[in-house]
Amino acid sequence: MLHPYLRTAAGAAGMRTPQARLDEAVGLAGAIDLQIVHKAVLPVRQWQPSSLIGQGGVEHLAQIIEQKRIQVAVIDATVSPVQQRNLERAWKCKVIDRSGLILEIFGERARSHEGRLQVELAALTYQRSRLVRSWTHLERQRGGFGFLGGPGESQLEMDRRLIGDRIFKLRQEIDGVRRTRNLQRQARQRVPYPAIALVGYTNAGKSTLFNRLSRASVAAADQLFMTLDPTVREIVLPSGRKAILSDTVGFISDLPTQLVAAFRATLEEVTEADLIVHVRDLHHPDSEAQRADVHAVLEELGLGSHLQNATVEALNKIDLLDCQQGLALEQRQRRNGAAAKSVAVSAATGDGCDRLLALIDACLASDRELVELDVPVSDGAGLAWLYAHGEVLRRVDGEAAAHLAVRLSPADLGRFRNRELRD
Repeated sequence: MLHPYLRTAAGAAGMRTPQARLDEAVGLAGAIDLQIVHKAVLPVRQWQPSSLIGQGGVEHLAQIIEQKRIQVAVIDATVSPVQQRNLERAWKCKVIDRSGLILEIFGERARSHEGRLQVELAALTYQRSRLVRSWTHLERQRGGFGFLGGPGESQLEMDRRLIGDRIFKLRQEIDGVRRTRNLQRQARQRVPYPAIALVGYTNAGKSTLFNRLSRASVAAADQLFMTLDPTVREIVLPSGRKAILSDTVGFISDLPTQLVAAFRATLEEVTEADLIVHVRDLHHPDSEAQRADVHAVLEELGLGSHLQNATVEALNKIDLLDCQQGLALEQRQRRNGAAAKSVAVSAATGDGCDRLLALIDACLASDRELVELDVPVSDGAGLAWLYAHGEVLRRVDGEAAAHLAVRLSPADLGRFRNRELRD
């Protein structure tokens, strides 16, 4: 495992340390059970077009690879097809870069038909410019997976035309998935319940928090990219209002552009959400850098305005903080006061989750109007509709009508008044 970095860029503001990047790459490799026998950071003066790193570094690593009989060299950087080919010739082993490693993890973790389609599209888009045996390195660790195929499969001999044909078909199938998701969202909008999307850096604790808030049992583990396929559940907020909560794929720094494009159908759950809950791993030393990476992906999805107006932060894993860190967090929260759009929580223990739900409830209620309505006592369906779609703060029953003070969104208020006009 190698993390090369430019000497001139080391220590720049907002950037992770080379060791932190290497540790994350080791975690990525561990996610698919690759055994790390050697890891190192390598400072370079400038990137080399032919081999990425200098000739001296190539020769030094060639000796290590030969001595330790390394079969796969993982480079935590973007490696061009030419650089990959030259390094494989020099090191006499398989070479994959950061994008290839992340794609391989997604290939192993995807379970649903939709997830596998999106991973295949991303992998073929990445592979099209290389047309090399990009996946054979893992046949020694496990059998062929899905579209990756095992030894002898035609995937290894695909030429550019065949890959192009397959990509075209995959895009058609994913368009069908997108249409299905749009229909599902339209059905939910008719209910309608507000949609809340959990987003965050991979392994920030999104699925654990999702399970805590929704009482679901989504697989959650201390592993990178544990969740690929989105899950949706209904939750009840403190006001009694119902909402739809969705758990989404985690983000990561330098997320391959092929994955962002391929998973756009899945990430539309985020783009259509009324509120985004950004789950942050407050215990992680690079928490601020992870926050910036998540914001970069959300902005790429066209959610720049949402980041300011419709996002709250769940500062997770406070149970792992030491006393000094906990005191600093408490002082910061006290300074920010009621205006803060962040809550310190522990998804593992449940601490702070009630405050998070209250914050979510308040944010969703901010666009609601307080209106006074008189509804005939005989109109049971209308009264039930108001209770289901609004927050009834006061009700006084008269002989003929019930006088209600209700918080309703402008859209729901319009729906109710149109209903009255039709009646």
